[in-house]
Amino acid sequence: MMVGSTWAALGLSLTCISAFSLISPAWFQTPTFSFGVLTYCPWLQGDSWNQSCGTFRSLDDIPDFAWKVSAVLLLGGWLLLAFNAILLLAWALAPTALCPRKGSGQRVGAEVAAAATTAVGLLVFPVSLASPFAREVCGASSVYRSGQCQLGWGYVTAILNAVLASLLPMIRWTRMTKVQGKTVFFSSDTDKIILMPEMSK
Repeated sequence: MMVGSTWAALGLSLTCISAFSLISPAWFQTPTFSFGVLTYCPWLQGDSWNQSCGTFRSLDDIPDFAWKVSAVLLLGGWLLLAFNAILLLAWALAPTALCPRKGSGQRVGAEVAAAATTAVGLLVFPVSLASPFAREVCGASSVYRSGQCQLGWGYVTAILNAVLASLLPMIRWTRMTKVQGKTVFFSSDTDKIILMPEMSK
């Protein structure tokens, strides 16, 4: 139960961090402008507190095709991560009789799918630096070249979150051990195997 609650808390934390980085406007920035996947903020030079941020409310508002693809992938990865976190929470809180502690393969599959989708979205997003919007902000920017823009904390946070989300399934893989030449699988934390040596007669 304790281990399940820990994994649920980790899953919820990663989901919240992912959402925070998605709405962050600080993926690429200059001294007077910053933009992210869904938001952008212009401000006066030297006055970063006086911002008037805007939001891309739909896919039609996003200025570039690669940007749209990245937004869809990143939102899809976040939805998978959120769905997995809700399943983990339900699994951790449900009584054992009602919800057997088996079938972790589906949860691992959802985590892998979320991490992979997010990683592809993060790789696609810098392609949008060649868009007219990014060139206007960053100067001579092009695909994977940010021009005068600097990498912001929002993009770095999204990358770190994707790395952590991809490591979680590796840590939780079904544990295996070798016992007398045979592989014994421990499918969950509630399963226990006790081996007794044979008594000689």
